[in-house]
Amino acid sequence: MLFLIYYYIKTKEGSQMSSALDRLKNLTNKISSYELERKENLKKLENLFDTLALSAKVPEFKQLFDFKAINLSGASLLSENLGEVKEGKYLQILAIGYDKNAVVKSKNLSLGYYGRAENVDVELKNKIVEFIIRFRFEKSFMTLEHYHDMLEPFKK
Repeated sequence: MLFLIYYYIKTKEGSQMSSALDRLKNLTNKISSYELERKENLKKLENLFDTLALSAKVPEFKQLFDFKAINLSGASLLSENLGEVKEGKYLQILAIGYDKNAVVKSKNLSLGYYGRAENVDVELKNKIVEFIIRFRFEKSFMTLEHYHDMLEPFKK
């Protein structure tokens, strides 16, 4: 019997099984590391929320996630030129809310206005950019969970 198991493992099917287990192990490790990264991200995001004094517009940190999105004007959020200042523009954090019952569904709220982008301290600008990227990172997890739950009725 042991010989048959050994032989099976050494065959092509066995190596595929082994590789499937390796892929499963790698996926499990990746998911675990994402959860750890997510928890760490939330701590840093809340710290940036306090540092940037955004509670003036959003009283509680958790209310931040009621917004559909948060954008930045005055600096780039593209990976190839992240944080690059747009000359002549004003650096501002914009939150996009959505009210399905309102006549105008979408509503923008300025969470922070910092003046002309080229005059903003580089360290402050980098914290603002980091805040938005960290918000989007967490929001992507929330969106994933939302759609996962929405698929529940279709599971048979």
